[in-house]
Amino acid sequence: MAKDLVRTRRYVQKFYQMRTQLQAVGLRIQTLRSNQQMADAMRGATRAMASMNRGLNLPAIQRIMNEFEKESATMDMKEEMMSDAVDGVMEDDMEDEEEEGDKILQQVLEEIGIDVSQKLGEAPTALHAAATPIANKKQAVALGGDDLPSTSGGDNGG
Repeated sequence: MAKDLVRTRRYVQKFYQMRTQLQAVGLRIQTLRSNQQMADAMRGATRAMASMNRGLNLPAIQRIMNEFEKESATMDMKEEMMSDAVDGVMEDDMEDEEEEGDKILQQVLEEIGIDVSQKLGEAPTALHAAATPIANKKQAVALGGDDLPSTSGGDNGG
């Protein structure tokens, strides 16, 4: 009876070892299947990329892009010429309208007896009044800075 107990324990231990080995083999098979599926997927992607590369004619695409660039530049030049022509026509019309408006204004002022050129000649100019204090004002300048101090007042030239 003791021999049977020892023998049974050995069999149980061997069964555990066999079960562990079978689980290890199962995991290896599963890993191999995953690797096979990955290889199949990569093969499919490689075929698709090769097909795409065969379909792309690089010199033709480059020729098309060069033609597009040339036509785009031509269109830009034509657009600029049209814009200049429209601006030129609009400027002529605006100058004519402005001259006509000045004439009408002058006629109205003459009718009411105001001589604009005489009144404007007596008025002080803002340019002369503003330029005088700035010319007399002294300002410290750091070494390595600009030679001329800024007079814009921080409004960035506007």
